[in-house]
Amino acid sequence: MKRLGDKMLVQYKTISKDSEAMIIEKKSKFIATVYKVESPSEAEAYLAQLRKKYYDATHNCFAYQIGENNEFQKFSDDGEPQGTAGKPILELLKGEEIKNTLICVTRYFGGTLLGTGGLVRAYGKAAKEGLLAAGIVEKRKIYLYHLKMPYTLAGKVQYLLGEKGYVIRTSTYLEEVNFEVEVLIKESESFEKWLNEKTNAAIIISRGQEEFIEVPL
Repeated sequence: MKRLGDKMLVQYKTISKDSEAMIIEKKSKFIATVYKVESPSEAEAYLAQLRKKYYDATHNCFAYQIGENNEFQKFSDDGEPQGTAGKPILELLKGEEIKNTLICVTRYFGGTLLGTGGLVRAYGKAAKEGLLAAGIVEKRKIYLYHLKMPYTLAGKVQYLLGEKGYVIRTSTYLEEVNFEVEVLIKESESFEKWLNEKTNAAIIISRGQEEFIEVPL
């Protein structure tokens, strides 16, 4: 997530959906399970489920990163040599700047030792495949603006918004025309100024609720 000075959080990266991926290295099977999580307790609940599901696995190694400023970070090698499993998973999350995400990599030992370097590569690769399967999105904070105008201006406003790439979420045609428009919070002041100038302040511009939208990366 990004902060500018003391300003509010306006964007961050996370996963699009929960996912699973598998790789095989020297007959060892590595299963990466990826979850979107909002708190450490939620992450621990998922881990409990995975340990039960993969009760017969050799290792269930994991890492998660949660919070606006990564307040909650945790990883576990679960019996693998120190720093060879959970840490590379966490480093992947940190390197990709991905928030509110848990990755657990389950290993079924295939009979051949991989060595410390091989383990780091295998766990990192499995975690990366899990992220690719989950898909990465950027959460961007917007204001949902409400625009009210006479019919004579609707076509012009629609054209102006489309030209700038603004998304009209809903359009309502009653006695007057109403548009709901998504505007990035960091662009709100310039948006209002620009639209007032383009319409000679002939429409009513109301700043609505804040929310996050997802943009695929």
